[in-house]
Amino acid sequence: MDNNNIAKIFKALCDENRVEIIRLLKSGSQCACNIADKLGLGQSKLSYHMKILCDSGLIESWPSGKWMYYKINTIGCEYALNLFQELTSVSNDRPCLCDTAEFESDIATN
Repeated sequence: MDNNNIAKIFKALCDENRVEIIRLLKSGSQCACNIADKLGLGQSKLSYHMKILCDSGLIESWPSGKWMYYKINTIGCEYALNLFQELTSVSNDRPCLCDTAEFESDIATN
């Protein structure tokens, strides 16, 4: 599990505009002009958000004419979901350090 990839995915999801862009793309691919218009964003602000989304692997892009088009990257989203599940899975195999006699002894002497 690469911490850099995890950080990119969470960064992509921690902004309301980027979450709204993902919601818009659930209905299918869209050009940058439609996304910008629906969100009321300027071209440079949209470009900033789309770079973060594309770098995370959640969204993919391609040029067509003078516009960029975007869609949800299903493979990237599956990867993010698996990463999140792996990150948050609880393992009961390792005992808590504070349950050991050595830890209790250290606390008593301090």
